[in-house]
Amino acid sequence: MNYFSPPRDAVPETVKVVSTPGLMGGMPCVSGTRVPAETIRVSLNAGESKFDIFRAYPYLPMGSVEAVIEWAQTNGLDVKIPR
Repeated sequence: MNYFSPPRDAVPETVKVVSTPGLMGGMPCVSGTRVPAETIRVSLNAGESKFDIFRAYPYLPMGSVEAVIEWAQTNGLDVKIPR
């Protein structure tokens, strides 16, 4: 056992956009939540900042906005990247 690294279950999983059958009708959502990726993408395109999004969805894990941006770009969707 390495005493200098946190326990495996204390390290957060990488946040990504996932589609799970039976959850939100299979709509792509931020992993571990029921927040649709499209909702965040639309918020970004409307000019909302990361702060605005996390204020509206305080339970989103850190990295959610970046995961949605990567998902949108991978799928050829228009997304405004916040400054």
